[in-house]
Amino acid sequence: MLYSRIREQARQIVARFPTADFYRDHSPAHEHANTFFETDPVIKTLKQFVTENLEDDFGHGLQHAIKVTVEAGALMAIEGKAAGYGQDLIYARMRVVQCAGLLHDIKRKKKDHSKHGADHARKVLKSYPFSADEIDDIYRAIRNHEAFTGNIIIDSPEGALVADCLYDADKFRWGPDNFAYTLWDMVSFYNPPLTKFMERYPQGMEGIAKIKSTFRTPTGKKYGPQFIDIGLAIGQELYDLIKIEYADCL
Repeated sequence: MLYSRIREQARQIVARFPTADFYRDHSPAHEHANTFFETDPVIKTLKQFVTENLEDDFGHGLQHAIKVTVEAGALMAIEGKAAGYGQDLIYARMRVVQCAGLLHDIKRKKKDHSKHGADHARKVLKSYPFSADEIDDIYRAIRNHEAFTGNIIIDSPEGALVADCLYDADKFRWGPDNFAYTLWDMVSFYNPPLTKFMERYPQGMEGIAKIKSTFRTPTGKKYGPQFIDIGLAIGQELYDLIKIEYADCL
């Protein structure tokens, strides 16, 4: 009950902050990616699989996967066009990156979940209409979606772009989404005492701040830091609120 109340207060704070400029400046690409997500038969089939198999109680469930998937597709549309891709190639690579988005956290509760998730994705996608190279791109993108870990080498520009779009879309979630959704799903799973939650809070904020310098695509580098700054401002306001309103519990 305590965390439910704090979660609602956090969401009220989030609602008062501006939406990241990415959504305004790249609204057509975002709408395009969302339409593709909702209508492409391969993506629809994989979404059903993920809906049935993704553990949805750890802050990185279906809602997170869908947001990452759509925005990875938007980034692919933006960056693919900048790279001179034709429309057919953009569609093909959007399908690849959106599959990576849907599957990137399929093994989220396992240690080294990016490796386990990539291995599982390779098995799942054997029955899908992808070439070996496309499955390799999805595998490597999932392997490389974590921050501050050693990445495997991707020697093709097309494969690297898939990985970079997935990474940036995933790290956009460290902004406002973290304080509206992700944090509270994780708290619900662990249910720590509020004292422990607050002890770890500054370290969590430091981790979020470090993400600012890690975005990989030109679009991610331009807009990603704003996502993080908005998240940090929300997080600081929430931290101050908890210290005052819940002092008796600390």
